[in-house]
Amino acid sequence: KISMEIAIPDENKIMDWEATEDGISVFNEVVFDGLTMNELASKLDKSLTSTLTGTGIIYAETSIKYGVDPYLMVSISLLETGCKWGCSYLTRECNNVGGMKGTPTCPGTSFRQFDSLEEGIEAFITNISNNYYKKGLTTAELMANKYANGSTTWATKVNNYFNSVKAK
Repeated sequence: KISMEIAIPDENKIMDWEATEDGISVFNEVVFDGLTMNELASKLDKSLTSTLTGTGIIYAETSIKYGVDPYLMVSISLLETGCKWGCSYLTRECNNVGGMKGTPTCPGTSFRQFDSLEEGIEAFITNISNNYYKKGLTTAELMANKYANGSTTWATKVNNYFNSVKAK
């Protein structure tokens, strides 16, 4: 088996190329941090437990689609949901992974309810893309005042998760 990395100039992408014994070439697009989509999803899955188990592919695909850092998206979700130990009511019952408010509401709260976990993850990432990234707020430190109402510990906590997610 021969393996090599080639750059595709027209699309400014890096692809992994493999020639196998039967002559079939396989192209795996590197999408983030030197990883293919499946490798990224697998890496994210190592940090996603409880209700979020197996959602790495949703985080990976949606983050790449909206141009946000998937490690940061998972890190914020882990802090907001408590899913490192056992997910919050909002996550378990209402598929809300980012503490988003809105309607329809999760029973007994002012937080938004989503029909599926995939819908909740996509809404969360879309919100971060539109209301933070596109406004230059691309790190936990830059997001803290707006996202966490000026919390002095939120960015540090997110960054602790970030370092753990990235290291796995």
